[in-house]
Amino acid sequence: MKIWITRHGQTDLNKNRIMQGSINEPLNETGIAQAYEVKEKLQGISFDAVISSPLIRAVKTASIIGDIPESEVIKDRRLVEFRFGRFENMEYSKMGPAMILYWILPELFPRPKTVESIPYAIKRIKSFLEDLKTKDYENVLIVCHGGIIRVLSGVLEGRKNNIKWRPKPHNCEVRTYEL
Repeated sequence: MKIWITRHGQTDLNKNRIMQGSINEPLNETGIAQAYEVKEKLQGISFDAVISSPLIRAVKTASIIGDIPESEVIKDRRLVEFRFGRFENMEYSKMGPAMILYWILPELFPRPKTVESIPYAIKRIKSFLEDLKTKDYENVLIVCHGGIIRVLSGVLEGRKNNIKWRPKPHNCEVRTYEL
């Protein structure tokens, strides 16, 4: 099974460098254009399944790239972005050193209170991938978020700590894997 993983298109919160997490922010015009660019690049690939985080920015991106109505996108809560607690809807520059250092180097700095743990995110991604392995798909499009893509990539690449934190995934960047 070939998996095509992409981050949702840009939102106004992305543009303004504000931590989104579980905020249900829609795509902006740039984000919609980014999704159409990826759709064009992947033209000719027939996806057996288009799976997305249930957050609207991911569902809209999945619908555009997968060329299906939003109602046909398979929504899976295990693909939702990390929950950032009190840091959600906060400008990056105002999050304080504990959160900034943690988000840059989670291998070295402790998780601030109210932020979802990486081990919990790994657990939900491994559960998602185990379920996906039971399907008879050839090509699958997965649309989710920057933080959770770091876990998906780490698990799929067999990394010892199950994360691939750097380089960070950009809006509508596509990564491909075999499962």
